[in-house]
Amino acid sequence: MRRRRAAVAAGFCASFLLGSVLNVLFAPGSEPPRPGQSPGPSPAPGPGRRGGRGELARQIRARYEEVQRYSRGGPGPGAGRPERRRLMDLAPSGPGLQRPRPPRARPLPDGAPGWPPAPGLGSPGRGPRLGCAALRNVSGAQYVGSGYTKAVYRVRLPGGAAVALKAVDFSGHDLGSCVREFGARRGCYRLAAHKLLKEMVLLERLRHPNVLQLYGYCYQDSEDIPDTLTTITELGAPVEMIQLLQTSWEDRFRICLSLGRLLHHLAHSPLGSVTLLDFRPRQFVLVDGELKVTDLDDARVEETPCAGSIDCVLEFPARNFTLPCSAQGWCEGMNEKRNLYNAYRFFFTYLLPHSAPSSLRPLLDSIVNATGELTWGVDETLTQLEKVLHLYRSGQYLQNATAGSKAEYQSLPDSTIPQEDYRCWPSYHHGGCLLSVFNLAEAVDVCESHAQCRAFVVTNQTTWTGRQLVFFKTGWSNVEPDPNKTTYVRVSG
Repeated sequence: MRRRRAAVAAGFCASFLLGSVLNVLFAPGSEPPRPGQSPGPSPAPGPGRRGGRGELARQIRARYEEVQRYSRGGPGPGAGRPERRRLMDLAPSGPGLQRPRPPRARPLPDGAPGWPPAPGLGSPGRGPRLGCAALRNVSGAQYVGSGYTKAVYRVRLPGGAAVALKAVDFSGHDLGSCVREFGARRGCYRLAAHKLLKEMVLLERLRHPNVLQLYGYCYQDSEDIPDTLTTITELGAPVEMIQLLQTSWEDRFRICLSLGRLLHHLAHSPLGSVTLLDFRPRQFVLVDGELKVTDLDDARVEETPCAGSIDCVLEFPARNFTLPCSAQGWCEGMNEKRNLYNAYRFFFTYLLPHSAPSSLRPLLDSIVNATGELTWGVDETLTQLEKVLHLYRSGQYLQNATAGSKAEYQSLPDSTIPQEDYRCWPSYHHGGCLLSVFNLAEAVDVCESHAQCRAFVVTNQTTWTGRQLVFFKTGWSNVEPDPNKTTYVRVSG
C-alpha cells in the first residue's frame, strides 16, 4: 500500500512538473458542442483482446456522448430547461480521440447567474476560476485517497487556501484493467478521464449548497500521456460513521437535513431526476458541518424504461420494491426512490433517532420508518425534516418537556469554572460535559438530570441552530474571572 501511494504521488507530482503548463482560466460561457461533432477514431491499440480497437472506441464514444448530453441538458422524462451557461466545449478536435478543449475566457451571458463564492480563491460572481497558474506553487501536497478511477490530493495554494485536486489514478483499477484488456494506455486514459469530465459537468450543472464546489481545472502533460486533466474542488473531510455516532444529536441531525435537502435538489434538478448509483458514505464529505456529495461520476439522469411493473424492481441487499410503470414507459420515481432508500439505510437509521430529545422521537421515528418503507417521497421527507428543525430551533419541543426547578441557582456574571469537569454523552468536548441548550430553563433541567452536576457555565458560543453551549460542572470550588461566560451555581435543593 505504501509503495502504491508513493507511485500515485509521483504520478501526481509529474503532472505538474513535466511539459509546458497551460494557463487556463475557468470561465464558463462557451457554447455546447455542435450537433454531429464526433470524438473521432480511436488510437491504435496495443496487444489486447481481438476486436479491442472497436470496443474501446465504442466505450469512449459512449462516455463522450454522455458528457455531451449532460452539458446541454438532461435527457429523459422531467428534464428541466437547460441553463444558459455551459461548462465547456466538450467536442474533441484534431485526429484521434483527443480530450475536449478548455474554454476560452469570455464573459458570462447577460442574466446568467454567477459562480458561488470561493473564499480566498478569487472574487465570486463574475471573477475568473482557477486554472494551471494557481497550481504552480502549491505546497503541503498530501495524498487523501483513491477509488476505482480517481486519486484525490490535498494542497495549499499560494494564498493559503486549501483545496482538493482530483486526477485519474494511473495506478488505479479502472485504468489498469483497461490497459490489460486493450493494451492502449492513451486510449484507456481518455476512457477514464471522461468520468472525470462527467463529474465536472455535473458539479457545475447541479450547483447547490450540498454539492461540492468546483473551483477550476488544469490540463498538463503527465508521464507519457499529454494533456491529462486535474480538477480543483472544495476540500472536505471524509464521512466517518463511527465518529459521527459519537457526536451530538444536533450535528447528526444537521447531516440528515443536509442529505434531505440534497436529495430534494437532485429530484428536481435542471437535468431531471438524478440518482446516485454509487451511494455510500465515502461518496460524501463534510464541509463546516454540512454534508456534500463529492463523487458524481456514477450519477445517472435517465429514468429506467419499462414495459410493465416487472421492469421496475428496486433491488437492495435486505429487500426489494416494485414501482409502477408509467404510461410513457418509464419507472415512476425510481431515481428518487433509490436515493431515498439509500439515505435511509446508510444515514437516517443510524443518525436520526439516537439520543434525540424525547419529544422529537415520534416524529423522527416516522421519518425513519417512512423512508425505510418508501411510503414517502423526497418532498414529504424534506418537509418533515424541516419541521423537526423548526421545533428544535424555536424551542417548541420543550413545551411539556421542562419541569419547574426545585433548586435555586445563583448567577455569577463574568466568571467561569476552569476545572471540576465530568463526562457525559454525547458532548461537544471529550474531556467534559459540553452541551447545547435553548435557554436557561433547559440548562437547569439538564443539570438536575445529571446526578453529579452542581453548577454550569454558559458560554458566548452558539451552534449552527443558534443554541448556546454550556459546560456542566461537579462543583464551584475554584471560580475565575472570564468576561465571556456566566456561571450558575446550585445553592439549594
